[in-house]
Amino acid sequence: MSNMFCFQCQEAAKGSGCTIQGVCGKTSDVANLQDLLIYTLKGISIFARRGRELGMTDSTTEKFIIESMFATITNANFMPEAFIARIEEGLILRGQWSGKLQAAGVEVPYAGHDAALWTADTDEALQVKAETVGVLSTENEDIRSLRELLTYGLKGMAAYMEHAAVLGYYDEGAHAFMEKGLVATLDDTLTADELTALVMECGKLGVDVMALLDRANTTTYGNPEITKVNIGVGRNPGILISGHDLKDMEALLKQTDGTGVDVYTHSEMLPAHYYPAFKKYSHFVGNYGNAWWKQAEEFESFNGPILMTTNCIVPPKESYIGRLYTTGNTGFPGVQHISADANGAKDFSAIIEQAKGCAVPEEIETGEIVGGFAHAAVMNVADQVVEAVQTGAIKQFFVMAGCDGRMKSRNYYTDFAAELPGDTVILTAGCAKYKYNKLALGDIGGIPRVLDAGQCNDSYSLVVIALKLKEVFGLEDINDLPISYNIAWYEQKAVIVLLALLYLGVKDIHLGPTLPAFLSPNVAKVLVDTFGISGITTVQEDMEKFIAAV
Repeated sequence: MSNMFCFQCQEAAKGSGCTIQGVCGKTSDVANLQDLLIYTLKGISIFARRGRELGMTDSTTEKFIIESMFATITNANFMPEAFIARIEEGLILRGQWSGKLQAAGVEVPYAGHDAALWTADTDEALQVKAETVGVLSTENEDIRSLRELLTYGLKGMAAYMEHAAVLGYYDEGAHAFMEKGLVATLDDTLTADELTALVMECGKLGVDVMALLDRANTTTYGNPEITKVNIGVGRNPGILISGHDLKDMEALLKQTDGTGVDVYTHSEMLPAHYYPAFKKYSHFVGNYGNAWWKQAEEFESFNGPILMTTNCIVPPKESYIGRLYTTGNTGFPGVQHISADANGAKDFSAIIEQAKGCAVPEEIETGEIVGGFAHAAVMNVADQVVEAVQTGAIKQFFVMAGCDGRMKSRNYYTDFAAELPGDTVILTAGCAKYKYNKLALGDIGGIPRVLDAGQCNDSYSLVVIALKLKEVFGLEDINDLPISYNIAWYEQKAVIVLLALLYLGVKDIHLGPTLPAFLSPNVAKVLVDTFGISGITTVQEDMEKFIAAV
Protein backbone atom coordinates (compact mmCIF):
# COMPACT_ATOMS: atom_id res chain seq x y z
CA MET A 1 0.00 0.00 0.00
CA SER A 2 1.09 3.58 -0.54
CA ASN A 3 -0.22 7.04 0.15
CA MET A 4 -1.72 8.10 3.44
CA PHE A 5 -2.94 11.17 5.20
CA CYS A 6 -2.49 11.80 8.90
CA PHE A 7 -2.36 15.06 10.83
CA GLN A 8 -3.33 13.93 14.31
CA CYS A 9 -0.05 14.92 16.06
CA GLN A 10 1.91 18.13 16.43
CA GLU A 11 4.72 16.91 14.18
CA ALA A 12 2.51 16.57 11.09
CA ALA A 13 4.79 16.97 8.07
CA LYS A 14 5.15 20.58 6.89
CA GLY A 15 2.56 21.55 9.48
CA SER A 16 -0.20 20.13 7.30
CA GLY A 17 -0.10 16.31 7.29
CA CYS A 18 1.99 13.21 6.64
CA THR A 19 1.34 11.76 3.17
CA ILE A 20 4.15 9.26 2.54
CA GLN A 21 5.21 8.05 5.98
CA GLY A 22 4.44 9.38 9.42
CA VAL A 23 7.04 11.57 11.09
CA CYS A 24 6.36 9.27 14.06
CA GLY A 25 7.68 6.37 11.96
CA LYS A 26 4.44 4.63 11.05
CA THR A 27 4.20 3.36 7.50
CA SER A 28 1.43 4.20 5.07
CA ASP A 29 -0.17 0.75 5.39
CA VAL A 30 -0.40 1.16 9.18
CA ALA A 31 -1.90 4.64 8.76
CA ASN A 32 -4.52 3.33 6.35
CA LEU A 33 -5.33 0.35 8.55
CA GLN A 34 -5.80 2.71 11.48
CA ASP A 35 -8.29 4.68 9.38
CA LEU A 36 -10.13 1.46 8.57
CA LEU A 37 -10.17 0.42 12.21
CA ILE A 38 -11.62 3.78 13.26
CA TYR A 39 -14.27 3.39 10.56
CA THR A 40 -15.04 -0.10 11.84
CA LEU A 41 -15.46 1.30 15.36
CA LYS A 42 -17.90 3.86 14.02
CA GLY A 43 -19.95 1.08 12.47
CA ILE A 44 -19.93 -0.98 15.66
CA SER A 45 -21.01 2.13 17.56
CA ILE A 46 -24.07 2.54 15.33
CA PHE A 47 -25.26 -0.87 16.48
CA ALA A 48 -24.09 -0.57 20.10
CA ARG A 49 -25.75 2.83 20.46
CA ARG A 50 -29.03 1.47 19.16
CA GLY A 51 -28.70 -1.45 21.52
CA ARG A 52 -27.98 0.88 24.44
CA GLU A 53 -31.23 2.73 23.69
CA LEU A 54 -32.99 -0.61 24.16
CA GLY A 55 -31.17 -1.37 27.40
CA MET A 56 -28.65 -3.70 25.73
CA THR A 57 -25.01 -3.06 26.69
CA ASP A 58 -21.98 -5.25 26.19
CA SER A 59 -18.74 -4.89 28.15
CA THR A 60 -16.82 -6.78 25.45
CA THR A 61 -17.80 -4.15 22.89
CA GLU A 62 -16.97 -1.29 25.26
CA LYS A 63 -13.55 -2.78 26.01
CA PHE A 64 -12.85 -3.37 22.33
CA ILE A 65 -13.71 0.20 21.38
CA ILE A 66 -11.52 1.91 23.98
CA GLU A 67 -8.57 -0.45 23.44
CA SER A 68 -8.79 -0.05 19.67
CA MET A 69 -9.02 3.74 19.88
CA PHE A 70 -6.01 3.74 22.22
CA ALA A 71 -4.03 1.57 19.77
CA THR A 72 -4.34 4.29 17.08
CA ILE A 73 -2.78 7.02 19.23
CA THR A 74 0.51 8.41 17.94
CA ASN A 75 3.61 6.28 18.64
CA ALA A 76 1.62 3.39 20.14
CA ASN A 77 1.41 0.51 17.67
CA PHE A 78 3.28 0.09 14.39
CA MET A 79 2.12 -3.48 13.58
CA PRO A 80 -0.04 -3.92 10.44
CA GLU A 81 -1.13 -7.39 11.56
CA ALA A 82 -2.33 -5.99 14.89
CA PHE A 83 -4.74 -3.65 13.11
CA ILE A 84 -5.89 -6.30 10.65
CA ALA A 85 -6.69 -8.56 13.60
CA ARG A 86 -8.63 -5.77 15.30
CA ILE A 87 -10.59 -4.98 12.14
CA GLU A 88 -11.51 -8.66 11.77
CA GLU A 89 -12.54 -8.84 15.43
CA GLY A 90 -14.58 -5.68 14.96
CA LEU A 91 -16.45 -7.15 12.02
CA ILE A 92 -17.37 -10.16 14.15
CA LEU A 93 -18.65 -7.87 16.91
CA ARG A 94 -20.65 -5.86 14.40
CA GLY A 95 -22.18 -9.06 13.06
CA GLN A 96 -23.11 -10.18 16.56
CA TRP A 97 -24.79 -6.85 17.24
CA SER A 98 -26.65 -7.07 13.94
CA GLY A 99 -27.97 -10.49 14.91
CA LYS A 100 -29.04 -9.34 18.38
CA LEU A 101 -30.87 -6.32 17.05
CA GLN A 102 -32.57 -8.27 14.28
CA ALA A 103 -33.71 -10.81 16.87
CA ALA A 104 -35.21 -7.90 18.79
CA GLY A 105 -37.02 -6.75 15.65
CA VAL A 106 -34.83 -3.69 15.16
CA GLU A 107 -33.43 -2.73 11.77
CA VAL A 108 -30.22 -0.68 11.85
CA PRO A 109 -28.93 0.85 8.62
CA TYR A 110 -25.27 1.40 7.77
CA ALA A 111 -25.85 5.15 8.05
CA GLY A 112 -25.78 5.40 4.27
CA HIS A 113 -22.38 3.73 3.91
CA ASP A 114 -21.66 0.87 1.54
CA ALA A 115 -21.65 -2.49 3.32
CA ALA A 116 -18.88 -3.66 0.96
CA LEU A 117 -16.50 -1.34 2.80
CA TRP A 118 -16.61 -3.62 5.82
CA THR A 119 -14.39 -6.29 4.27
CA ALA A 120 -10.92 -6.22 2.76
CA ASP A 121 -9.22 -9.08 0.95
CA THR A 122 -6.25 -7.46 -0.85
CA ASP A 123 -3.81 -4.63 -0.26
CA GLU A 124 -5.34 -2.79 -3.20
CA ALA A 125 -8.79 -3.14 -1.71
CA LEU A 126 -7.52 -1.83 1.62
CA GLN A 127 -6.04 1.19 -0.15
CA VAL A 128 -9.29 2.02 -1.92
CA LYS A 129 -11.31 1.60 1.26
CA ALA A 130 -8.90 3.67 3.34
CA GLU A 131 -9.18 6.51 0.83
CA THR A 132 -12.96 6.17 0.90
CA VAL A 133 -13.34 6.29 4.69
CA GLY A 134 -10.20 8.12 5.87
CA VAL A 135 -9.73 11.69 7.05
CA LEU A 136 -9.96 13.30 3.61
CA SER A 137 -13.24 11.54 2.78
CA THR A 138 -15.00 14.51 4.42
CA GLU A 139 -14.83 17.21 1.76
CA ASN A 140 -15.95 20.25 3.75
CA GLU A 141 -12.84 21.56 5.49
CA ASP A 142 -14.61 22.86 8.59
CA ILE A 143 -16.76 19.76 9.09
CA ARG A 144 -13.65 17.62 8.60
CA SER A 145 -11.79 19.70 11.18
CA LEU A 146 -14.54 19.36 13.79
CA ARG A 147 -14.97 15.63 13.13
CA GLU A 148 -11.25 15.06 13.60
CA LEU A 149 -11.09 17.28 16.69
CA LEU A 150 -13.88 15.18 18.18
CA THR A 151 -12.22 11.92 17.10
CA TYR A 152 -8.87 12.88 18.65
CA GLY A 153 -10.61 13.95 21.84
CA LEU A 154 -12.26 10.52 21.92
CA LYS A 155 -8.88 8.85 21.41
CA GLY A 156 -7.53 10.74 24.42
CA MET A 157 -10.59 9.77 26.44
CA ALA A 158 -10.10 6.14 25.45
CA ALA A 159 -6.54 6.17 26.79
CA TYR A 160 -7.68 7.38 30.21
CA MET A 161 -10.63 4.98 30.22
CA GLU A 162 -8.39 2.02 29.40
CA HIS A 163 -5.97 2.82 32.23
CA ALA A 164 -8.89 3.07 34.65
CA ALA A 165 -10.49 -0.11 33.30
CA VAL A 166 -7.44 -2.30 33.96
CA LEU A 167 -7.79 -1.27 37.62
CA GLY A 168 -11.49 -2.11 37.62
CA TYR A 169 -12.97 1.39 37.23
CA TYR A 170 -15.61 2.22 34.61
CA ASP A 171 -17.93 5.05 33.62
CA GLU A 172 -20.94 3.99 31.57
CA GLY A 173 -21.63 7.59 30.65
CA ALA A 174 -18.20 7.84 29.05
CA HIS A 175 -18.73 4.61 27.09
CA ALA A 176 -22.10 5.88 25.89
CA PHE A 177 -20.55 9.16 24.74
CA MET A 178 -17.73 7.30 23.00
CA GLU A 179 -20.34 5.57 20.85
CA LYS A 180 -22.35 8.77 20.39
CA GLY A 181 -19.29 10.72 19.29
CA LEU A 182 -18.09 8.08 16.84
CA VAL A 183 -21.53 7.82 15.26
CA ALA A 184 -21.73 11.62 14.98
CA THR A 185 -18.67 11.69 12.74
CA LEU A 186 -20.67 9.70 10.15
CA ASP A 187 -23.73 11.94 10.30
CA ASP A 188 -23.76 14.27 7.31
CA THR A 189 -26.80 16.12 8.66
CA LEU A 190 -24.92 17.63 11.60
CA THR A 191 -23.98 21.30 11.25
CA ALA A 192 -20.72 22.89 12.36
CA ASP A 193 -22.50 24.33 15.41
CA GLU A 194 -23.85 20.91 16.38
CA LEU A 195 -20.42 19.33 16.00
CA THR A 196 -18.91 22.14 18.07
CA ALA A 197 -21.41 21.36 20.83
CA LEU A 198 -20.34 17.70 20.70
CA VAL A 199 -16.69 18.74 20.96
CA MET A 200 -17.50 20.68 24.12
CA GLU A 201 -19.47 17.72 25.47
CA CYS A 202 -16.35 15.66 24.83
CA GLY A 203 -14.49 18.12 27.07
CA LYS A 204 -17.03 17.53 29.84
CA LEU A 205 -16.58 13.77 29.57
CA GLY A 206 -12.85 14.37 29.50
CA VAL A 207 -13.08 15.88 32.99
CA ASP A 208 -15.14 12.88 34.10
CA VAL A 209 -12.71 10.25 32.82
CA MET A 210 -9.69 12.09 34.21
CA ALA A 211 -11.42 12.13 37.59
CA LEU A 212 -12.19 8.43 37.17
CA LEU A 213 -8.55 7.59 36.46
CA ASP A 214 -7.40 9.73 39.37
CA ARG A 215 -9.74 7.78 41.65
CA ALA A 216 -8.57 4.46 40.21
CA ASN A 217 -4.88 5.26 40.69
CA THR A 218 -5.13 6.83 44.14
CA THR A 219 -7.51 4.21 45.52
CA THR A 220 -5.27 1.40 44.26
CA TYR A 221 -1.83 2.85 44.97
CA GLY A 222 -2.42 5.71 47.43
CA ASN A 223 -2.19 9.47 46.95
CA PRO A 224 1.11 10.58 45.41
CA GLU A 225 3.55 12.00 47.95
CA ILE A 226 6.21 14.68 47.57
CA THR A 227 9.24 12.58 46.67
CA LYS A 228 12.90 12.94 45.78
CA VAL A 229 13.78 10.63 42.88
CA ASN A 230 17.30 9.41 42.18
CA ILE A 231 18.47 10.01 38.59
CA GLY A 232 21.74 8.12 38.95
CA VAL A 233 22.25 4.34 38.74
CA GLY A 234 22.80 1.46 41.14
CA ARG A 235 25.19 -1.48 41.08
CA ASN A 236 22.87 -4.17 39.73
CA PRO A 237 21.61 -4.93 36.24
CA GLY A 238 18.28 -3.30 35.59
CA ILE A 239 15.01 -3.21 33.69
CA LEU A 240 13.75 0.09 32.32
CA ILE A 241 9.97 0.59 32.19
CA SER A 242 8.38 3.34 30.13
CA GLY A 243 4.86 4.41 29.20
CA HIS A 244 1.97 5.06 31.57
CA ASP A 245 0.48 1.77 32.83
CA LEU A 246 0.78 1.58 36.63
CA LYS A 247 -0.64 -1.95 36.76
CA ASP A 248 2.27 -3.12 34.60
CA MET A 249 4.57 -1.17 36.92
CA GLU A 250 3.18 -3.01 39.93
CA ALA A 251 3.47 -6.44 38.27
CA LEU A 252 7.08 -5.81 37.23
CA LEU A 253 8.09 -4.71 40.73
CA LYS A 254 6.49 -7.76 42.30
CA GLN A 255 8.09 -10.17 39.85
CA THR A 256 11.57 -8.64 40.14
CA ASP A 257 11.53 -8.53 43.94
CA GLY A 258 14.42 -10.62 45.27
CA THR A 259 15.88 -11.39 41.83
CA GLY A 260 18.88 -9.06 42.05
CA VAL A 261 17.48 -6.98 39.20
CA ASP A 262 16.75 -3.29 39.74
CA VAL A 263 13.87 -1.40 38.16
CA TYR A 264 14.12 2.11 36.71
CA THR A 265 11.46 4.35 35.21
CA HIS A 266 11.77 6.28 31.98
CA SER A 267 9.82 9.27 30.67
CA GLU A 268 6.13 9.20 31.66
CA MET A 269 6.64 6.39 34.17
CA LEU A 270 8.68 8.71 36.43
CA PRO A 271 5.62 9.59 38.60
CA ALA A 272 5.33 5.95 39.71
CA HIS A 273 7.94 6.90 42.30
CA TYR A 274 5.42 9.21 43.94
CA TYR A 275 2.91 6.46 44.86
CA PRO A 276 3.17 4.96 48.37
CA ALA A 277 2.41 1.43 47.13
CA PHE A 278 5.65 1.31 45.13
CA LYS A 279 7.97 2.77 47.76
CA LYS A 280 8.28 -0.51 49.67
CA TYR A 281 10.38 -2.03 46.88
CA SER A 282 14.06 -1.44 47.67
CA HIS A 283 15.05 -2.43 44.13
CA PHE A 284 12.96 0.41 42.67
CA VAL A 285 16.11 2.48 42.11
CA GLY A 286 15.16 5.68 40.29
CA ASN A 287 14.48 7.35 36.96
CA TYR A 288 16.79 6.91 33.98
CA GLY A 289 16.90 9.54 31.26
CA ASN A 290 14.41 12.03 29.97
CA ALA A 291 11.35 12.33 27.72
CA TRP A 292 10.25 9.66 25.26
CA TRP A 293 11.91 11.15 22.19
CA LYS A 294 15.41 10.64 23.62
CA GLN A 295 14.89 6.92 24.05
CA ALA A 296 17.07 5.86 21.11
CA GLU A 297 20.26 7.05 22.83
CA GLU A 298 19.09 6.36 26.39
CA PHE A 299 17.83 2.83 25.73
CA GLU A 300 21.18 2.05 24.15
CA SER A 301 23.18 3.23 27.17
CA PHE A 302 20.87 1.58 29.69
CA ASN A 303 22.29 -1.83 28.69
CA GLY A 304 19.36 -3.83 30.11
CA PRO A 305 15.92 -4.72 28.73
CA ILE A 306 13.19 -2.11 28.30
CA LEU A 307 9.44 -2.61 28.71
CA MET A 308 7.10 -0.26 26.79
CA THR A 309 3.68 -0.33 28.43
CA THR A 310 1.82 2.24 26.32
CA ASN A 311 2.37 4.81 23.58
CA CYS A 312 5.54 6.84 23.02
CA ILE A 313 7.60 4.23 21.14
CA VAL A 314 10.27 5.54 18.81
CA PRO A 315 11.35 3.15 16.02
CA PRO A 316 14.22 1.31 17.75
CA LYS A 317 17.86 0.93 16.76
CA GLU A 318 19.24 -2.50 15.90
CA SER A 319 21.61 -2.12 18.85
CA TYR A 320 18.83 -2.60 21.41
CA ILE A 321 15.80 -3.96 19.55
CA GLY A 322 16.60 -7.39 21.01
CA ARG A 323 16.24 -5.89 24.50
CA LEU A 324 12.95 -4.12 23.79
CA TYR A 325 9.56 -5.53 24.82
CA THR A 326 6.04 -4.24 24.29
CA THR A 327 2.81 -5.04 26.08
CA GLY A 328 -0.82 -3.94 26.06
CA ASN A 329 -1.87 -1.93 23.01
CA THR A 330 1.70 -1.25 21.92
CA GLY A 331 3.67 -3.05 19.25
CA PHE A 332 6.54 -2.74 16.80
CA PRO A 333 7.77 -5.15 14.09
CA GLY A 334 10.58 -7.38 15.35
CA VAL A 335 9.95 -6.50 19.01
CA GLN A 336 8.91 -9.17 21.52
CA HIS A 337 5.35 -8.68 22.79
CA ILE A 338 4.07 -9.83 26.18
CA SER A 339 0.33 -10.47 26.30
CA ALA A 340 -1.91 -10.87 29.30
CA ASP A 341 -3.44 -14.25 30.10
CA ALA A 342 -7.17 -14.91 30.39
CA ASN A 343 -7.13 -13.38 33.89
CA GLY A 344 -5.28 -10.25 32.81
CA ALA A 345 -1.97 -11.31 34.38
CA LYS A 346 1.36 -10.84 32.61
CA ASP A 347 4.49 -12.94 32.91
CA PHE A 348 7.67 -10.82 32.77
CA SER A 349 10.06 -13.69 33.49
CA ALA A 350 11.68 -13.49 30.03
CA ILE A 351 12.60 -9.84 30.63
CA ILE A 352 13.93 -10.63 34.10
CA GLU A 353 16.09 -13.51 32.89
CA GLN A 354 17.53 -11.37 30.10
CA ALA A 355 18.27 -8.56 32.57
CA LYS A 356 20.32 -10.87 34.79
CA GLY A 357 22.85 -11.30 31.99
CA CYS A 358 23.11 -7.62 31.08
CA ALA A 359 25.66 -5.04 32.15
CA VAL A 360 24.81 -2.44 34.78
CA PRO A 361 23.24 0.70 33.25
CA GLU A 362 25.70 3.35 32.11
CA GLU A 363 25.39 6.42 34.31
CA ILE A 364 24.32 9.43 32.26
CA GLU A 365 23.59 11.86 35.11
CA THR A 366 23.49 12.05 38.90
CA GLY A 367 21.41 13.76 41.53
CA GLU A 368 17.73 13.96 42.39
CA ILE A 369 14.56 15.55 41.10
CA VAL A 370 11.47 16.31 43.18
CA GLY A 371 7.86 15.53 42.26
CA GLY A 372 4.60 14.22 43.63
CA PHE A 373 2.68 17.48 43.79
CA ALA A 374 -0.68 15.96 42.89
CA HIS A 375 -3.80 17.59 44.31
CA ALA A 376 -3.77 15.78 47.69
CA ALA A 377 -0.13 16.69 48.34
CA VAL A 378 -0.69 20.32 47.37
CA MET A 379 -3.80 20.52 49.54
CA ASN A 380 -1.68 19.36 52.48
CA VAL A 381 0.43 22.51 52.08
CA ALA A 382 -2.44 24.70 50.87
CA ASP A 383 -2.11 27.13 53.79
CA GLN A 384 1.54 27.67 52.93
CA VAL A 385 0.70 28.26 49.26
CA VAL A 386 -2.18 30.63 50.05
CA GLU A 387 -0.04 32.62 52.47
CA ALA A 388 2.70 32.91 49.85
CA VAL A 389 0.16 34.30 47.38
CA GLN A 390 -1.37 36.69 49.91
CA THR A 391 2.00 38.08 50.96
CA GLY A 392 3.11 38.46 47.35
CA ALA A 393 5.90 35.89 47.64
CA ILE A 394 4.15 34.03 44.81
CA LYS A 395 2.73 36.43 42.25
CA GLN A 396 1.80 34.05 39.47
CA PHE A 397 1.40 30.37 38.60
CA PHE A 398 2.18 29.04 35.13
CA VAL A 399 0.56 25.82 33.97
CA MET A 400 3.18 24.34 31.65
CA ALA A 401 1.76 20.85 31.30
CA GLY A 402 1.58 18.69 28.21
CA CYS A 403 4.06 16.94 25.96
CA ASP A 404 7.69 17.05 24.97
CA GLY A 405 8.98 16.29 21.49
CA ARG A 406 11.90 16.30 19.09
CA MET A 407 11.51 19.69 17.46
CA LYS A 408 14.12 22.30 18.36
CA SER A 409 11.26 24.80 18.66
CA ARG A 410 10.35 23.07 21.94
CA ASN A 411 13.48 24.55 23.51
CA TYR A 412 11.22 27.59 23.84
CA TYR A 413 9.73 25.96 26.94
CA THR A 414 13.13 25.47 28.59
CA ASP A 415 14.04 29.08 27.86
CA PHE A 416 10.63 30.32 29.03
CA ALA A 417 10.92 28.47 32.35
CA ALA A 418 14.47 29.75 32.88
CA GLU A 419 13.38 33.36 32.22
CA LEU A 420 10.36 33.34 34.54
CA PRO A 421 10.62 35.79 37.46
CA GLY A 422 11.65 34.30 40.79
CA ASP A 423 8.20 34.95 42.29
CA THR A 424 6.44 32.55 39.90
CA VAL A 425 5.69 28.82 40.22
CA ILE A 426 5.30 26.26 37.40
CA LEU A 427 2.49 23.69 37.66
CA THR A 428 3.19 20.77 35.36
CA ALA A 429 2.10 17.26 34.40
CA GLY A 430 3.12 15.13 31.45
CA CYS A 431 6.49 14.71 29.76
CA ALA A 432 6.67 18.46 29.05
CA LYS A 433 8.26 18.65 32.51
CA TYR A 434 11.52 17.30 31.11
CA LYS A 435 12.09 20.66 29.45
CA TYR A 436 12.62 22.29 32.87
CA ASN A 437 12.41 19.85 35.80
CA LYS A 438 16.20 19.63 35.99
CA LEU A 439 16.79 23.38 35.93
CA ALA A 440 18.01 24.95 39.19
CA LEU A 441 14.95 27.18 39.66
CA GLY A 442 15.03 27.06 43.46
CA ASP A 443 12.02 27.49 45.75
CA ILE A 444 9.82 30.13 47.34
CA GLY A 445 9.75 29.74 51.10
CA GLY A 446 10.27 26.00 50.77
CA ILE A 447 7.79 25.63 47.89
CA PRO A 448 9.65 24.32 44.81
CA ARG A 449 9.20 26.52 41.75
CA VAL A 450 8.35 23.44 39.67
CA LEU A 451 5.42 21.46 41.06
CA ASP A 452 5.15 18.19 39.13
CA ALA A 453 1.73 16.56 39.50
CA GLY A 454 2.73 13.47 37.51
CA GLN A 455 1.93 11.91 34.15
CA CYS A 456 -0.25 13.47 31.45
CA ASN A 457 -2.76 11.03 32.99
CA ASP A 458 -2.55 13.15 36.14
CA SER A 459 -3.54 16.44 34.51
CA TYR A 460 -6.74 16.26 36.55
CA SER A 461 -4.68 17.28 39.59
CA LEU A 462 -3.97 20.64 37.99
CA VAL A 463 -7.70 21.15 37.50
CA VAL A 464 -8.43 20.27 41.14
CA ILE A 465 -5.69 22.60 42.38
CA ALA A 466 -7.01 25.50 40.28
CA LEU A 467 -10.60 24.95 41.39
CA LYS A 468 -9.51 24.72 45.04
CA LEU A 469 -7.58 27.98 44.78
CA LYS A 470 -10.62 29.60 43.18
CA GLU A 471 -12.69 28.48 46.16
CA VAL A 472 -10.12 29.57 48.76
CA PHE A 473 -9.82 33.04 47.28
CA GLY A 474 -13.60 33.34 46.87
CA LEU A 475 -13.46 34.01 43.15
CA GLU A 476 -16.39 33.75 40.76
CA ASP A 477 -14.34 32.93 37.66
CA ILE A 478 -11.43 30.51 37.34
CA ASN A 479 -9.84 33.03 34.98
CA ASP A 480 -9.51 35.53 37.86
CA LEU A 481 -6.83 33.35 39.45
CA PRO A 482 -3.17 34.41 39.03
CA ILE A 483 -2.70 31.39 36.74
CA SER A 484 -1.50 31.54 33.15
CA TYR A 485 -1.46 28.63 30.70
CA ASN A 486 1.48 27.99 28.37
CA ILE A 487 0.93 24.42 27.24
CA ALA A 488 2.89 22.21 24.87
CA TRP A 489 0.99 19.51 23.00
CA TYR A 490 1.97 16.51 20.91
CA GLU A 491 -0.70 13.84 20.67
CA GLN A 492 -4.32 13.00 21.36
CA LYS A 493 -4.26 12.80 25.15
CA ALA A 494 -3.23 16.44 25.09
CA VAL A 495 -6.28 17.12 22.91
CA ILE A 496 -8.73 15.80 25.52
CA VAL A 497 -6.95 17.75 28.27
CA LEU A 498 -7.33 20.92 26.18
CA LEU A 499 -11.03 20.22 25.58
CA ALA A 500 -11.50 19.59 29.32
CA LEU A 501 -9.95 22.95 30.14
CA LEU A 502 -12.17 24.68 27.57
CA TYR A 503 -15.24 22.99 29.03
CA LEU A 504 -14.24 24.31 32.48
CA GLY A 505 -14.14 27.81 31.02
CA VAL A 506 -10.38 28.36 31.06
CA LYS A 507 -9.44 31.11 28.62
CA ASP A 508 -6.33 32.61 27.04
CA ILE A 509 -4.41 29.35 26.72
CA HIS A 510 -1.18 29.59 24.75
CA LEU A 511 -0.70 26.37 22.80
CA GLY A 512 2.47 25.34 21.01
CA PRO A 513 4.93 24.92 19.56
CA THR A 514 2.38 25.07 16.70
CA LEU A 515 -1.40 25.03 16.60
CA PRO A 516 -2.92 21.70 15.46
CA ALA A 517 -2.85 21.08 11.72
CA PHE A 518 -6.34 19.59 11.95
CA LEU A 519 -7.85 22.96 12.88
CA SER A 520 -9.23 24.65 9.77
CA PRO A 521 -8.87 28.45 9.68
CA ASN A 522 -12.56 28.88 10.54
CA VAL A 523 -12.50 26.40 13.44
CA ALA A 524 -9.28 27.93 14.75
CA LYS A 525 -10.94 31.37 14.60
CA VAL A 526 -13.86 30.12 16.70
CA LEU A 527 -11.44 28.85 19.35
CA VAL A 528 -9.52 32.13 19.29
CA ASP A 529 -12.63 34.32 19.45
CA THR A 530 -14.44 32.22 22.07
CA PHE A 531 -11.61 31.05 24.32
CA GLY A 532 -8.69 33.33 23.47
CA ILE A 533 -6.50 30.41 22.39
CA SER A 534 -3.28 31.56 20.77
CA GLY A 535 0.03 30.15 19.63
CA ILE A 536 3.45 31.01 20.99
CA THR A 537 5.82 33.66 19.65
CA THR A 538 9.15 34.44 21.31
CA VAL A 539 9.97 33.93 24.97
CA GLN A 540 10.32 37.67 25.53
CA GLU A 541 7.10 38.66 23.76
CA ASP A 542 5.04 35.95 25.47
CA MET A 543 6.59 36.69 28.87
CA GLU A 544 5.51 40.32 28.57
CA LYS A 545 1.96 39.27 27.63
CA PHE A 546 1.67 36.83 30.52
CA ILE A 547 3.08 39.16 33.15
CA ALA A 548 0.92 42.05 31.96
CA ALA A 549 -2.22 39.87 32.05
CA VAL A 550 -2.10 39.36 35.83
